[in-house]
Amino acid sequence: MKKIEVPQDQSSLNKVNSKELYYAVDENGEYTTALSSGWDPKKIALDNALEEIEQRIEDAKKRVHSGVTSPIEYYMELSKMDLPILASYVGFWQWKVKRHFKPSVFKKLSAKKLKKYADVFDISVAELQEIPK
Repeated sequence: MKKIEVPQDQSSLNKVNSKELYYAVDENGEYTTALSSGWDPKKIALDNALEEIEQRIEDAKKRVHSGVTSPIEYYMELSKMDLPILASYVGFWQWKVKRHFKPSVFKKLSAKKLKKYADVFDISVAELQEIPK
């Protein structure tokens, strides 16, 4: 692609003032770098992914409020993590973290374990125990 053809479409990256680096051919036919603010196909894919993440967060929040899961699952989704990543950050086996998703088990967690989760999510233990409505 020629340097003047590097796409500059509006994208979700504009919200964070971010540009992407692309390689392009300049007017002399040599490879050079060019910044792009985005392009439509990538914008659509990124918007779809962000929409899905927001839906997963909302679903987790509803499950917490209905007593189906613990706030750990909500904060995991809010932090854009999955089970293996969260388990590696807190230093517990995946099956143990999944067990901590059970409200009855969550209520019995020690202060030390709650602190580990709170530190990973960069919140207080009090915030971990109570999610917003």
